[in-house]
Amino acid sequence: MKTMIRGLTALAVTLGLAAPALAQDKGTIGIAMPTKSSARWISDGESMVEQFEAAGYETDLQYAEDDIPNQLAQIENMITKEVDALVIAAIDGTTLSNALANAAALDIPVIAYDRLIRDSGDVDYYATFDNFQVGVLQANSLVDGLEERFPDVETWNVELFGGSPDDNNAYFFYDGAMSVLQPLIDEGRIEIKSGQSGMDTVGTLRWDGAVAQSRMDNLLSAHYTDDQVHGVLSPYDGLSIGILSSLKGVGYGSGDTPMPIVTGQDAEVPSVKSILAGEQYSTVYKDTRELARVTVGMVEALLEGGEPEINDTETYDNGVKVVPSYLLEPQSVDGSNWEERLVDTGYYSADEIQ
Repeated sequence: MKTMIRGLTALAVTLGLAAPALAQDKGTIGIAMPTKSSARWISDGESMVEQFEAAGYETDLQYAEDDIPNQLAQIENMITKEVDALVIAAIDGTTLSNALANAAALDIPVIAYDRLIRDSGDVDYYATFDNFQVGVLQANSLVDGLEERFPDVETWNVELFGGSPDDNNAYFFYDGAMSVLQPLIDEGRIEIKSGQSGMDTVGTLRWDGAVAQSRMDNLLSAHYTDDQVHGVLSPYDGLSIGILSSLKGVGYGSGDTPMPIVTGQDAEVPSVKSILAGEQYSTVYKDTRELARVTVGMVEALLEGGEPEINDTETYDNGVKVVPSYLLEPQSVDGSNWEERLVDTGYYSADEIQ
């Protein structure tokens, strides 16, 4: 097909005919996204389609609805169709090695998008945010909120939630947060009354808010019948909504029982509204437009024989190789700065939030 297109273009030139559509057809980019259940992945997909098409590429965007075999089949189909490049936000970053070996055999470059693809030497580049810093921002915001809302409490009772154990980023979020919280735990300033810590214990498979809500229910009934919970480390807005539902269900945020400090990530609209309502305390904003821009730039450089822009060659070891990466900076969002960071930048309109 590619040979035929080149031939048609040459024929058009020979005949003195314009061929604007063919001139713009730089190839097809396969984009594999995990799910539409999270607004951020919808935004990611839309941003990439818009920017790739503006750059002259066609796109094949597929969502797998958090079904690992479905995503694998989608990627294998893209490889069979010989797309010119693959951009993959993996559901489970350990399941794609054979498919990516097939892509490499056809010289199809692979960009891991936001989630690192593990156990494969056929991942060319990685575009993401500084995920350790995401956790640092969440923990710093948690501590700031505790100092603001519970200044007279000698030891704050805090519970920890982690992301999905099959998502490599979840470990960076957790480790970043614990780099801030562990010293305070060691000093006795923070107590984890349940004793539950570590990703093997506090991880939340598939980032499922219902699972987080159920676990919060259990924590409250087992450890907080006589004590008050002051804060909850939540790594993602979808979990935060479930955690908040559990807390409100037993009376937090009403009467004389203040809402605990609850963090989040992705600045999803329901959570931003929750922040404005005085429920969720903060979230972490990651501009998916910028992540799409970086990814499009990486793909263009690869397909045009150039060198993609990277700023990290040490952090992301996928078990086979250190994947050269570009890390974007996340930003903390709370009730004091949401308008500046989310509305003034054009990420949302004021009408979407209020």
